[in-house]
Amino acid sequence: MSAGIVIIPTYNEIENIERIIHAVFQLPSSFHLLIVDDNSPDGTAAKVKELQIKYNDRLFLEVRQKKSGLGTAYVHGFKWALSHNYEYIYEMDADFSHNPNDLEKLYEACKNGADLAIGSRYSKGVNVVNWPLNRVLMSYFASVYVKMITGMKIHDATAGFICYRRNVLETINLDKIKFVGYAFQIEMKYRAFVKKFKIEEVPIIFTDRTLGESKMSGAIIREAVFGVIMLRIRKIFNRL
Repeated sequence: MSAGIVIIPTYNEIENIERIIHAVFQLPSSFHLLIVDDNSPDGTAAKVKELQIKYNDRLFLEVRQKKSGLGTAYVHGFKWALSHNYEYIYEMDADFSHNPNDLEKLYEACKNGADLAIGSRYSKGVNVVNWPLNRVLMSYFASVYVKMITGMKIHDATAGFICYRRNVLETINLDKIKFVGYAFQIEMKYRAFVKKFKIEEVPIIFTDRTLGESKMSGAIIREAVFGVIMLRIRKIFNRL
């Protein structure tokens, strides 16, 4: 029986993709993988197709025509996973900043009653490796800011390592998701919080990528800062 499907969005992850696929499939639980690739020019999708020969019943690939943002990639993956009847649906990065072994912890949390399990960097202190201090502080205080504006009691609101039970994604109107970067991660948690789903934070150690390039940009940061205020305003006026 499958432990669910792990969605990994990719753009130019040729240096990581083969290793992350092998790592997930070596775990004790039987996870499936869906790679949502934004037509990477470095051949990421071609490598996944090559590996599908070995993992034909567990490895799936969706190729989009252009780079359209993290949030839209995940929404694409969520809809695919729901249409294929998966009970547990995960978000994870391709670059090993999320340890594949921690998928087992998220799985156990949802099996034991959580509707949404978050791989949290900040629920037990600050568990981040290889980030410069300014990046750690920005991320940590972003979650403090989100708490203040939204009222969510979540320590790591921008986390992107998550397990959803399918009923959460069925209840959230995915066509109304507005944001694409950090704000997407906040929006998904806030919509689940408003719907009163049980959210659990699972402590993890986050390690910054060693291969490939970060997709962080100033536009993504600005979206998160102002997006949180927009989410709260929409909730106040019952337009979320």
